[in-house]
Amino acid sequence: MKSFLCSLCYCTSLLLSAVLATYDQSYAQSRNNGRPPLRTLNPAKTDSQCRSRTLDLVFIIDSSRSVRPGEFEKVKIFLADMVDTLDVGPEATRVAVVNYASTVKIEFLLKDHSNKPDMKRAISRIEPLAAGTMTGLAIKTAMNEAFTEQSGARPRSRKISKVAIIVTDGRPQDQVEEVSAAARASGIEIYAVGVDRADMRSLQLMASIPLEDHVFYVETYGVIEKLTSKFQETLCGMDPCAMGHDCQHVCVTSKASYYCKCRSGYILNADKKTCSMKQVKVVVVEDPCKCEARLAFQKQTQAAIQQLTAKLADVSGRMERLENMVDRV
Repeated sequence: MKSFLCSLCYCTSLLLSAVLATYDQSYAQSRNNGRPPLRTLNPAKTDSQCRSRTLDLVFIIDSSRSVRPGEFEKVKIFLADMVDTLDVGPEATRVAVVNYASTVKIEFLLKDHSNKPDMKRAISRIEPLAAGTMTGLAIKTAMNEAFTEQSGARPRSRKISKVAIIVTDGRPQDQVEEVSAAARASGIEIYAVGVDRADMRSLQLMASIPLEDHVFYVETYGVIEKLTSKFQETLCGMDPCAMGHDCQHVCVTSKASYYCKCRSGYILNADKKTCSMKQVKVVVVEDPCKCEARLAFQKQTQAAIQQLTAKLADVSGRMERLENMVDRV
């Protein structure tokens, strides 16, 4: 009876595994055949989710002669729009602006303004410097003066991200490669925005890697504000899983993206999104005692058969002898 119950439980478990595996496969197919949810930025949620990342942010803006007055106003609108997307405050994001042409001027430091209205008023008062394009000097000034603790940058021990956004429309008149490398080595993440006649090679030398995430180009200053949403997504550190994902089980945030995981007992399918139950290999182990008893029974049975065969042969022999005696009589 015990052996029968064990066999029944084993068969039931196999049947249940097959049913669950079939369900998971059909579920995966239905998800693949349907439209998965798109991972799109929801502008309505941006302001609240933007608080998740704290920055020491310095804008380095080109105001050389090639930037016309109307175009420079567009740059200031871009800066004001960027400030609107950030969570600004002494314990949140701090912002500074470095203005440059042939000379460099720090318009305001990280410690100067702790709220958006004051910061936007300071931006509105910035005037172009005209003349040349000393981009390397501007980066050096930002590194040595704007990103210091005396100027309002948080200590390295607090692990606050330091970010510089460079906006330029021309070719630098000084060297940018070495000073940019030094800035990056000091922990500053550099984004390079090129407008119109900007030199792409110089932008790449300045920016952090991967370049595809840190170098941007727009054809005119008239459309530079379109970059606001891109930086909004990049700088705010929003949770990609919270923005929408198509993982069947678990979504795991990884930097600016995400990947899918499965719950215990499941494995990730080739599409990297859906999960299937692990195929469990069941090994039936015989009870050694049962095996020994079976062997002993087989030996006993064989011995008994041999004895019966011998007795039958003996009886057959006797019968033949009796028949022969009867025939003689």
